[in-house]
Amino acid sequence: MNASLQAAQLYDRVKSVILPAEWSEFAPDVDAILALKREKNAVILAHNYQTPEIFHGVADIVGDSLALAREAMKTDAEVIVLAGVHFMAETAKLLNPSRTVLIPDLRAGCSLAESITAEDVRLLRQRWPGVPIVTYVNTSAAVKAESDICCTSGNAKKIVESLGVPKVIMLPDEYLAQNIARETDVEVITWAGHCEVHERFSASDVRQVRAGHPGVVVLAHPECPPEVVGEADFSATTFFDF
Repeated sequence: MNASLQAAQLYDRVKSVILPAEWSEFAPDVDAILALKREKNAVILAHNYQTPEIFHGVADIVGDSLALAREAMKTDAEVIVLAGVHFMAETAKLLNPSRTVLIPDLRAGCSLAESITAEDVRLLRQRWPGVPIVTYVNTSAAVKAESDICCTSGNAKKIVESLGVPKVIMLPDEYLAQNIARETDVEVITWAGHCEVHERFSASDVRQVRAGHPGVVVLAHPECPPEVVGEADFSATTFFDF
């Protein structure tokens, strides 16, 4: 298919959110990326948080971070391009060790993942000897390696309870840990790490939305503060993996 024609056809996916004039600026890059992808036998993974021109225009696989890495294992691509942050690219490499994994922007970091180091985990073990460390997948490979078990936001409660212990350390998202603690009898020791986006929401924000839109259903990610989750109608991860 002619590259320009392909970009034009892709516009149907984004026309409700991108103006024609904006798409005309994106189209040459979309065409070039699609051509390079074919040339290099590459697959592009795009996180759910990516912008529409990437998510709908050039991505082959879209989803949450762990789901992306798992889906990449099913492809025969030689090169994996992860449109996301560092820890996501690391996860893709861990699950696809023989592939070349690239990240488009080396500055793409995550405030949550960067809130804790492997040394921090070792110090926690010294402070709480014998207490299992449950680590959220939104962390660096070095932090994961120092942990006992990893979890997603969707299976965190199940993982915590599966250990059969009265107390766990849950890293690094304080709010996720607090939200899980409210759902289980296991004592959860937290770490003061936060996502700089999710922590911006407040319970008053939710109440204002309800006031302005009577009957609206409010969804909240469990990385939001507990008071926000408490005000919401439903809380769940962006990827269901129960």
